[in-house]
Amino acid sequence: MASKLLKIAPLEAQNQIELSLRQAFELLEPQLRPPFPLTIPTPEEYSQLNRAILYGVLCEPHFAKIQIKYLHAIVTDGYCFFLNLLTSIVDELYSKLVKSARIQLISLVSVMIYVSAVGIDGLLVSLLRQIVGGDFSDGNLWLCFELVSLFLSKWDWLVEEEPQVLRNGLYTYLRVLSDHCRFPGDSKLEALRRIEIEFCIKVLREQFHLCLRIGRDLIRLLQDLVHVPEFQAVWKDLVLNPGEFRTQGFEDISQLYRQRTSSRYFLLRITPEMESQLRFLLTHVKLGSQKRHQAWFLRKFLSGSERETLIIDIVRFICCGHHPSNDIIQSDVIPRWAVIGWLLKSCRKSYVEANVKLALFYDWLFFDERIDNIMNVEPAMLLMVNSIPKYVAMTHTLLEFLLLLVDNFDSERKDIIVKGVTSSFGMLARKGVVGSIHVLTSCDALSPPLKEWLGRFLEAGVSKEPQQVHLPCTSVPSFNLPSSTTLETQTVIAGELTESKCALNDGVGTKAFDSSVPISVEPVTSYSSLVVNCESVEDAIENLVHRFVETARRSNTIDIQILEKILLSFANLDDHKVTGAFAISPQSLSSKIAKELELNGHKLFSPLESIPNISNCDDVVHSATALIIRTFIFSQHERLLEMLLSWSRHGFPVGKCLLSYVLRLAYEAHMAGNVMLPDNSMKANDLGMPFLFLHMDEYFSFLNGGRIDSPEADLSTAKVDHQLVANLVDGAFSAYRCFLMYSRNSLDKAADVTPARLLFSDLGSCSKWEKQILKFSFCSIFYYLSDLSTGEEDIIKLLVTLLDQADIVLMQFEIGLKKFSIFGENTETIFYLIKNSLNWGLLEQHKVWGLIRSELAVSKVQVEKLILEIFCSGILDPNSASIAVEGLLMLCSCRMPTPELVGAIMLLPNTAFQDFSAAVLARWAVSNSSVLFDSLAIFLEKLGNEKGDLFTSTGIKINHSAISWLLSYFNTQGMKDNDILSKLSVSILDLKSMLQL
Repeated sequence: MASKLLKIAPLEAQNQIELSLRQAFELLEPQLRPPFPLTIPTPEEYSQLNRAILYGVLCEPHFAKIQIKYLHAIVTDGYCFFLNLLTSIVDELYSKLVKSARIQLISLVSVMIYVSAVGIDGLLVSLLRQIVGGDFSDGNLWLCFELVSLFLSKWDWLVEEEPQVLRNGLYTYLRVLSDHCRFPGDSKLEALRRIEIEFCIKVLREQFHLCLRIGRDLIRLLQDLVHVPEFQAVWKDLVLNPGEFRTQGFEDISQLYRQRTSSRYFLLRITPEMESQLRFLLTHVKLGSQKRHQAWFLRKFLSGSERETLIIDIVRFICCGHHPSNDIIQSDVIPRWAVIGWLLKSCRKSYVEANVKLALFYDWLFFDERIDNIMNVEPAMLLMVNSIPKYVAMTHTLLEFLLLLVDNFDSERKDIIVKGVTSSFGMLARKGVVGSIHVLTSCDALSPPLKEWLGRFLEAGVSKEPQQVHLPCTSVPSFNLPSSTTLETQTVIAGELTESKCALNDGVGTKAFDSSVPISVEPVTSYSSLVVNCESVEDAIENLVHRFVETARRSNTIDIQILEKILLSFANLDDHKVTGAFAISPQSLSSKIAKELELNGHKLFSPLESIPNISNCDDVVHSATALIIRTFIFSQHERLLEMLLSWSRHGFPVGKCLLSYVLRLAYEAHMAGNVMLPDNSMKANDLGMPFLFLHMDEYFSFLNGGRIDSPEADLSTAKVDHQLVANLVDGAFSAYRCFLMYSRNSLDKAADVTPARLLFSDLGSCSKWEKQILKFSFCSIFYYLSDLSTGEEDIIKLLVTLLDQADIVLMQFEIGLKKFSIFGENTETIFYLIKNSLNWGLLEQHKVWGLIRSELAVSKVQVEKLILEIFCSGILDPNSASIAVEGLLMLCSCRMPTPELVGAIMLLPNTAFQDFSAAVLARWAVSNSSVLFDSLAIFLEKLGNEKGDLFTSTGIKINHSAISWLLSYFNTQGMKDNDILSKLSVSILDLKSMLQL
């Protein structure tokens, strides 16, 4: 059957993405027509509906508006899943889409911008990558026009919400403009050129502070457009009048020279398919077996008459965007320099060849060891050196071009360029990329004038080395990051950030509640640091993310170490100094990580239904979820918190997993505390608690910048102080509280959601845990999170529902010892809790009253006020309140008969449970008769005193059962018992008269 979505060759296999969308559409097509169902879809149904709606919109334009309205009605994740599907289609299928589907795709993008869909920036960047340089086909020119028109029409939104998209758009259109402007007489290109120029000039003139983030390659692109009148004025101001750009701190073009361009810009100019083929060539193809791969690549991507200009972008990508690991470098895989040499030989036009050489040497001109990566300049050096034996003409041409660049690129700032090239040569020699520069200066195959020229340059550069070249301070802020590693490590991590040696406060957490909930916004600090440009940091993170994705897709496994580097590196971005400048947002990074984990069968944030035993806990302890939670607990950094909140907003049970982790950590710490050694320490290998000790291992690794050779890092035989364990548990609960507080702020303001409600929801995930662990978990909640749990009806009801009577009794012991409080000291809160508990099951009422008696017996709660409020409220129905009244009776029996409490009992209304007062007095007469009658005397005295400050006599009725019991008690004791009667301020006759009231 012919596809409505894709152009597929007769023998081509079905595409799995298209198949899944079509099957969902065929299954759910009746639901995509009005009237729409009113039911709330399950997560699986929601995913299928998104697929069906997307297929319908792309393939049935006449129904698109109706289906988009349905999408708006069902969306629950900020359109995240829908955007991921859309991005996948753009990345993998765009070139195969039929024309009508492409038109619908652009319309969908406009709708997603209107609703500010989560991940829209990634979709726009994916579309920019589909613009192919040197391609003058109608489809490619149409995409150029549609996207630049969209950017101009949505200008205000882009500036406010997605400024990084403007930078990406500027880089893309500056690059394609150089192709489009080579044919000034082509009427088909005229309208497109005008709107592209309008967009680029608008960005440069109105948002130049964003342009600065592109770095030095912005100058390279503008040089190709110097012949265009509109850009001549830009060039004039860049060189002579930098103040015209109205950007604070920008004083000279040299500031752009010193800023390295992020590798993500080079990815913009090659399609995802081209990137995959290049990475395959540079990762798997052996040297000597590459010819058929190269021939296929030429036919596939460089066969058009003007496609040759793509080689410029490919060379920039190979130099700065693909950094092989040590294993690849030491293998027989075709090296980068060999691929670049082949590409240079493929150039047929002289201006293209010149621009390819400039792309190869561009980072040499401004190389700074502090911020630049040696891997960016390595290919050019190796190409020159390795070409000497057989292709000396290549070496001669490249070396001559480099020396001409030094003399002519920017004569007014030649000292900067001389320093950059000299530094490149010096670094390459010191790091062992080449044994010595003499391999060039003493090469017999090179012409003597060229060798002499090179020798003079190197001597002049060395003589100037001690002289510091002072550049104007860039407007791009810088900040501290870990120092560079050796070349071997650099080739492995490809310029990524080294692990941070992070310090935490001695007090990891606190049980006291702080309403401000402090969260760190400072970068994770390192003891040895180096000032690094912020774009290189972002570049490093993107390289890490790319490695993470490539590893996951290549081997179907998740590299936890790379994920940890991503998280720590992301926390290192200094939010105060570069707010809004980074393309990597917490939302986009969290979405990308979740997507890759899901594609590889790893479910992120899956709550523990039970605590696994020691033999099967590795999958949980070493999971990606556990790593993310640990990293947040240790750093409690704002960026990581934003990632957790993003996952939570998109339906991941982050709170449940975080609470599960914290409770498990606390439980193992509790068990470890019960295994005391004589010196108040414990041995890890004796306790069998892998979760706790992995947490501690990672804590020490975190403190020591990830070094596993730290003496504290090996806990298998080490002794650990219990105070450290207690601090770690405190810190874990503090991190969870912080997450709850910020979760409340990030949720719908109209929803009545409190941190206590979120805690209750998260606690539900622990319902299937073993009773012993569950009981400990509730105790921990009331101890560490008392501000969120004390007096909370839902949590208390969950407690008495899940725990059996034996566990309730054990909790009563701990409550009696005042280890924690369940109900608090607010009588109103306790009253409403008791009132609502009357509707609970009988077993739950028995359990809760056991807890109430245990706590109120030792607390400062004014029981007399509570009892009066309960009996006077009229809530005590004889059929439903018997357990509550029994609980009150037992509570009164264990409390001392103070004047206030005795007075409250004497004043209870003569309604339901009339004999309650008499029963309480009778119990006190047996256990505390002396105190009872002392208190009774005080009460009666105050009762008869109109000025008494506790009770007033006006309108007061004494409880009949209390008076009857007193008369009966006195009769039993005999009227001659003067010790009792003498203490009362009223006579027996008075008591009888009270009974008659």
